[in-house]
Amino acid sequence: MSGTPTREVARRVFADEFNDATHTFKESDEERAPVYVLLPTGERANRVFIVGTLTETEDVGEDSEYWQGRVVDPNGDPFFVYAGQYQPEAASMLRELEPPAYVAITGKPRTYETDDGNTNVSVRPESITLVDAATRDRWVVETAEQTLDRIQAFDDETNEYARMVEDEYDLPLDRYRETAIAALESLEDQQSDADGNDPDGSDETELEPQT
Repeated sequence: MSGTPTREVARRVFADEFNDATHTFKESDEERAPVYVLLPTGERANRVFIVGTLTETEDVGEDSEYWQGRVVDPNGDPFFVYAGQYQPEAASMLRELEPPAYVAITGKPRTYETDDGNTNVSVRPESITLVDAATRDRWVVETAEQTLDRIQAFDDETNEYARMVEDEYDLPLDRYRETAIAALESLEDQQSDADGNDPDGSDETELEPQT
């Protein structure tokens, strides 16, 4: 392998699957080797790209600002995003944004164990951007396609991450297929609602959260 670090692909994933991605691993013993979460559909993720509705922000820091954001995907499942002094631009966005607002976030998955022994998964954002409804809708379509592609490739004998999933998780693949399909159906429902409100379908006010 080349000694030049390459930027990891940012995976698109719905919150239901992301929150189940509790197993982390490295593929090298090097100190600075990337840490991956294992997605239950059979892929590794060092970075993720999510788009959804920012519904809540809160400064949960004690000695310094540490912002928590709750971002909901079309199925109503939440991503939790945390940014502090080491992510100043993302923390500033969480401080200034007024929910509800559509946001696009690129960041790294982080896991932590709670006092009761459960593992929670969150995103440490590299960037947070305010986006529109059309951008969110495109993300839903692309994420559904990528989720279904991962499921289709799961039984490939050469898929080492799928074999790792079988060792680490006991989760039904069909659940994530249903999640992807439900997300796509939510877009169809939204479009039907928009068409019903406006004969030419141009009125998208109900799809746009206030910013």
